[in-house]
Formats: sequence, structure tokens, C-alpha cells
Amino acid sequence: MDYHAKYPAIGDLKRRAQRRIPKFVWEYLDSATGLEATLRRNRSALDQVLFTPSILHGEIEIDLATSLCDRSYSLPVGISPVGMSGLIWPDAERKLARAATKAGMPYSISTVATRTPEDVAPRLEGNGWFQMYPPRDESIRTDMLKRAGDAGFSTLILTVDVPVPSRRERQVRSGLTTPPKLTPRLLAQIATCPAWAIGTATHGMPRMRLIDDYAGKVTGLNSTQHAGYMLRTSPDWDYVRWLRDAWDGKFFVKGVLNPEDAPRLEQAGVDAIWLSNHAGRQFDAAPAPIEVLPAMRRATTLPLIFDSGIEGGLDVLRAIALGADFVMLGRAWHYALGALDTDGPAHLVDILKKDMVANLGQLGVARPADLRGTAKLDAHDTFGRPVSFEETRDLQLRP
Repeated sequence: MDYHAKYPAIGDLKRRAQRRIPKFVWEYLDSATGLEATLRRNRSALDQVLFTPSILHGEIEIDLATSLCDRSYSLPVGISPVGMSGLIWPDAERKLARAATKAGMPYSISTVATRTPEDVAPRLEGNGWFQMYPPRDESIRTDMLKRAGDAGFSTLILTVDVPVPSRRERQVRSGLTTPPKLTPRLLAQIATCPAWAIGTATHGMPRMRLIDDYAGKVTGLNSTQHAGYMLRTSPDWDYVRWLRDAWDGKFFVKGVLNPEDAPRLEQAGVDAIWLSNHAGRQFDAAPAPIEVLPAMRRATTLPLIFDSGIEGGLDVLRAIALGADFVMLGRAWHYALGALDTDGPAHLVDILKKDMVANLGQLGVARPADLRGTAKLDAHDTFGRPVSFEETRDLQLRP
């Protein structure tokens, strides 16, 4: 079935998903923290990245294939880790893993997913990334790494922008608790979403299965905290070095927004830096990653991964033009599942491809990477310095 007539954009998937997902779950997926200024900033900053269209360039054969850290992908896009993904849509982790493999993209599973690495790995064919919220207990983190490696995950992601829990006031108002407690208020919302309800009944109430395996080993902590926070610590540079020594595969650090951290991350043996403000979910006074991206590109030769605020293929191209090597989306894949279930991710891949092809054609560019240095960030960077078109030209000299 061709979904483009009804759902030609991510926004169309989002609107249908909102009708099919219970409100308390939707608020978990779609909310940010504080006044949600950072969430809005992500969008407004992306809109300030401009290109000059090209004319009379003749026919162009577009090639979206890209490589990252010695692996080839069909397009410069992947699936970000999202906590409790299977709460948002039943069995989301396995459905997205299958879709990612079929599309030739990486899939990232969260430490606080509703499936374990072992559950998801058979659908990934070695194309999986494991995201770690850092356990304080060395024996637990050692075992997590072993399980992820034995399951076939090729890449470790350390998320560093969650040193403490965020408040996410809108989510709190929704009545969602962890683990979820089905109050009459929530049951009434579930009753209006039969597809979600039937799927959840089939697969069971979502829970953090990996975390549950270790929860019994932690004592003496606040019982009101869910097990994920009970296990975590706030990592430091020694923690990064410990992980680098303990993990044999590629190692990415996610949640970086200060270019001054890039040299230390290089020295620590990190293979890629992931710019992200957690899509506005952690800190409501953070810069938009796109504002930081040119300075980060100048600060390092490491591959740069980008997320936060991406709403289409043009946004992917904007990030690449300003220095990103790869772009990740999180919420959008769950909008796709919520809207169209298993057909949704493939349709979203098609939306992104068609959008990138159309916009590259307007710019007379065959490959996304060839956009490096052609964009204008029509704003000041996060340090208050104007960023001109000419200043972005040196980005094309970077890898």
C-alpha cells in the first residue's frame, strides 16, 4: 500500500499516532522538561540553516549511501535509543530492529528498553548499537557489556547528559509512573486506543527487562526510584576510560554540546562524538545541537553523530552540511509505529529518502556529504558569535 497520499510527512504520522496511543504514553514520548524551551529551540535553530539553490546543473544521480566508523549504511540515518520503547508501541524494540536491518540502518537499544539485548539481537544481524546508562556497580556494568557483546552488538554508546533525573513536568501530570500503574484514569485512556491495548495485552505489560535482571542486587536506595535510576551513577572521565578499556568494539559518547570536551574525548579513545540535548528532555537551557555543530566540527576530526529536533530529510541534510557525519532520530520512529504499526518504519524510511533526494536535486548535489560547507547558519552560534556562510566553507576540509 502506498501511504504517501495520506501520510507524506513525519507530521502526518505524528498526528495519527497521537490518536492511537493513550494520552499518558503520548506525554511520555512527546514531552520535554521545564517550559520546553529547548524543544522549541531545536526546531527554530534548524530552520535557520539555509542553502542557496542551484540552477542549470543538469540531471544528477543521487547516492544516499554513507559510511560511519568502517561500516556502510544505505543512508546517513539511524534509530536512536529510546527508553521504554515498548510502552510507546507494543514490541517496538523488535519491530524497529527488524525494520532497521531491512533498511540497512543501525538500531540502538536503550539500557531501559522493554526488551533485552538478547531479545533484539537476532533481528539485527550484527547491526546493533547498545546504549548504556552507566551503572555504578562495576560487576553489573561488566556483565551488561558482556551480554551486549555476546549478543552481537558492535557499538557501545555511553549517554552522559543524564547525570541526574530530569523533572519532565508534563509527563508527571499525565499520571505515568514507572513501572506503570493502571489507575482508572489511565484505563479510560487505554480504552480509546484498541490497537495499543490489544498489542500490549498480547506482549505483556512493558517493563525494563534488562534492569530487572540486576535490580535485586541493589540495596539501600530510595524505594520511590525506579530500578533504572537505582542502578545509575553520574560518570566521570575515569568512567569513560574504564569503558574504553572494557569494550572491544566501537565506542560513542552521546550528549556532548561543548566543543572544548572534544580533545579529551579523543584522548580517551572515543570513536565518535554524538551531539544531542536529549531532545529537550533533560535541561531546558541547553543550546540546540545545530548551533554547536560548526564549532564541534572545527574542534575534532572524529566522526560526529547528530540528533535532537530532526523532522525530515531536509533537517538531515542541514546537519550534514554543518559538519555531522550521521544523523539519528528517536521520536519519529515511534510516530511511525503508532500510526501504521509494522508498516510505519519502512514508510518513514521512504519519506526520509524522498525528502533528501528532492532537496539534493534542488541543490545540484549528488551525495549528502558533498553539502559540507554549502550552508549558512543564519544566526549566532551558542557562544554568541555570528556564523557566516563563508565561515562554514572550511568545514568541507574536515572528514
